[in-house]
Amino acid sequence: MKDPRLIAFGEKVRQIRKEKGLSQEALADLAGIDRSYMGHIERGDQNITLTKIHQIADALKVPVINLIS
Repeated sequence: MKDPRLIAFGEKVRQIRKEKGLSQEALADLAGIDRSYMGHIERGDQNITLTKIHQIADALKVPVINLIS
């Protein structure tokens, strides 16, 4: 069973990514993350590190808190 916190995080990343008009591939490239790994993150399949969270926030140009609240 997937952790609801990971699912919520992934959904938030996807929501902000789409609001900014970015493809999953473009976001992954900006964040320095493999595209397939980004897919796992957005689906809540990956328990990612704090470093990756910061990379994604930086790529989306949002504070980290926007991704986890």
